[in-house]
Amino acid sequence: MIPILINTSEPMVKVRVVTVKDHSFKTLSFLQNLGILHVEEATELSPIDRAAIDNRRSDVRKALSTLDAILGNLAGERTILVPEATDRLHIDDIARDVQKIYSGISHLIQKRDKLQEEIANRSFLGTYLRVLHHKVDLPTKDLSYSGHYIFTGVLVLSDEMNKTFGERARNYLLQDFAVSEGGETVLYFIARADDRPSIETVIREMGITPLKIPPDDRMIGDFLLHNDAVLQQKKNDLAKIHEEIQKAIEGMLDRVVLYREVLVMEDERLSVLQQACEARYVNLIEGFVPESNTDQIFSGLGELINYTSIEKRPPIPTEEPPTKLRNVRGVKPFEVIVSLFSVPRYGDWDPTPSVAYFFAFFFGLMLNDAVYAVGLLILAKFVLDKLVDDPTSEGTQLFRRVLYISGGTAFILGLLSGSYLGDFLNMYFGVDLKLLALAKGFQAQVTDPISFIILSLIIGLVHLNIAHILGMIKGFKENDKGMVISKIGLFVVQIFGIPYIFKAIFGITLLPLSEATYGFFAYPLILGIILIIVSAFMQMGALGVVFWIFDLTGILGDVMSYSRLAGVGLATFYLASAFNLLSHWVSTAVSSVIPGFIGAAIALIIGVIFLTVFHVFNLLLSSLAAFIHSLRLCFVEYLLKFYVGGGRVYAPFHLRHRREVTVGKNL
Repeated sequence: MIPILINTSEPMVKVRVVTVKDHSFKTLSFLQNLGILHVEEATELSPIDRAAIDNRRSDVRKALSTLDAILGNLAGERTILVPEATDRLHIDDIARDVQKIYSGISHLIQKRDKLQEEIANRSFLGTYLRVLHHKVDLPTKDLSYSGHYIFTGVLVLSDEMNKTFGERARNYLLQDFAVSEGGETVLYFIARADDRPSIETVIREMGITPLKIPPDDRMIGDFLLHNDAVLQQKKNDLAKIHEEIQKAIEGMLDRVVLYREVLVMEDERLSVLQQACEARYVNLIEGFVPESNTDQIFSGLGELINYTSIEKRPPIPTEEPPTKLRNVRGVKPFEVIVSLFSVPRYGDWDPTPSVAYFFAFFFGLMLNDAVYAVGLLILAKFVLDKLVDDPTSEGTQLFRRVLYISGGTAFILGLLSGSYLGDFLNMYFGVDLKLLALAKGFQAQVTDPISFIILSLIIGLVHLNIAHILGMIKGFKENDKGMVISKIGLFVVQIFGIPYIFKAIFGITLLPLSEATYGFFAYPLILGIILIIVSAFMQMGALGVVFWIFDLTGILGDVMSYSRLAGVGLATFYLASAFNLLSHWVSTAVSSVIPGFIGAAIALIIGVIFLTVFHVFNLLLSSLAAFIHSLRLCFVEYLLKFYVGGGRVYAPFHLRHRREVTVGKNL
């Protein structure tokens, strides 16, 4: 039977798999490929041989780190098709091959790193010697001289630190030359050899690093020319080495990516094995499995491994199994919407079916334009992938289908109401919107503000009462008398109070009844209020003396909240119409200023541009508003009336095989 409003999650059983120690990895490989076991920490047997598992996982992670180091040297992104990993790839063989691969390019990486360091040092030296050269021109060996009587040095420091250094070292310096540029000072000094310890103490305490100058007989100017030539040669050598590294990595990229995927899966397998427990000679793995899939474990492991024990049992009350939702294909995408609120607890109701109907209907009613709906479907198909980190994830695929279904609903309602970019066809081609509407009654309802608001409130009344009915049923199931009485009171107040209030206050007769009958409605109305007060005391104790008022007034507030359906729906239409009018005015003004064929052509181009920009903006704005307000109505006005959530997501231990992997970095 297909659930109409609510569903229940997949029944789960607790499965315990016990195997001899030698078959641990084979068992985990089977369970990972099967992909149905939600692993839980085993609790009854002693821990497994953690040292052996930790050592193996350390080796795997070391190999992964090496592969990441290799891929970290890849310039630019690459999309690689991952070959199918087979059982013939042994982890130990992969680890040895990874080391060989890295050894093959490590000398290039070391040479590159050394060149980069040399280039950085020479660039640094050349920059500050060029500044000093503005004031002095000496042999470079004199800039870093050390003799029996004097010594020299060059310091690079900020202008402020230069003042401080001058104050602290003034008595020790025989002579100094300072050149400032860009907030920094290059200081060349001459001092007595006997004062060297004092000067070095000041330099060390101030955190100043002396400029390292190689001994060279060249004058500073000649040294700079030589340094520039050497620097350029080093850069050329670096470019060649970088090219060699790229060719080497690209030549083995497929193998590196395959190894990395296999090692990642092995790391996941080992992490699960660390959660398992064993006695002296056996290993234990526990977890939850959907009841309908237990035969796959029993039959598969029984054929694969001779020495194995598999037990299953229903969850005990103290356990909290994960929740696996089981909705039909058309409803399943909206599981992602319910998950935004909270995953159902195991054994509780799953409101996905009713959320699916109402969310799609609310969204379609607020967007309500055939062309905008088509635009949304195009964006969902071709643009959504660009906005998410993993376009292939299940969540992204479900969300795309939510947009498909909601956009399809908006398309159907747009056809019924005859809305195509607002009143575009009427303004530019004189086509009456009533002729375009497939349902003229619906078109009249959603184009008249008052009628649309009344329709929205009626929809809200129906939607809210469905939630209250579900809440009352849940109260009966859980023996929550306070909730049951509260819901009965709300129904009585609505059934008798709404006609009575409209008659007594506004003089409007909603039902063809006599005056005496309307007068009788006051008594059940009072009874309903009393039931609400009693339920408030039952559920909240003394606080009920205040909070029952909010239960009563909340009915009006909740129903009025649905006027947003009319607000957003009318805003979508009128904003589209305003953009049509604005574009028409602009194109008309252009054609009047520039007469003739040229003016008409320019007016047409400008009009098309304006229409495109304005309507794309309105499409995005209206779609976002429809999505947010649909969420709000489903979450706040609907789910809070009966739904709690708070469950755990069913996340089975499974084999992941990504068809594409993007590696490398942009340099």
